[in-house]
Amino acid sequence: MIKRYSNEHEWAILDADTASVGLSAYAVEQLGDITFVELPEIGASAEKDDSIAFIESVKAASDIYIPIGGEVIEVNEELEDAPELLNEAAESTWIMKIKVSDASEFDSLMDEASYKAYIETL
Repeated sequence: MIKRYSNEHEWAILDADTASVGLSAYAVEQLGDITFVELPEIGASAEKDDSIAFIESVKAASDIYIPIGGEVIEVNEELEDAPELLNEAAESTWIMKIKVSDASEFDSLMDEASYKAYIETL
């Protein structure tokens, strides 16, 4: 499976017409200890780069943006009771799964090498 990254530090893994979405390790590191994740509603639709969820940490509060447009079909309910799972394993903890409306948007996201180069400029 190929993982791609957005400028807003979300990652996506595309499997047919479904994408798993999470936060990059860089984003989680910048936030610090995560204390709360407001998950999107199942059935919510959003366009690429729209705010879809919300996260709070000891340092900051931030929106989570959808890296590929689509409809939320599943959320990781474990994060409601254990948001710290993101601190423990950001790159393998998904936040939501979406039914993708335009799979070509995945191709516009950065691969891992490009993302690493991008965060070095921040």
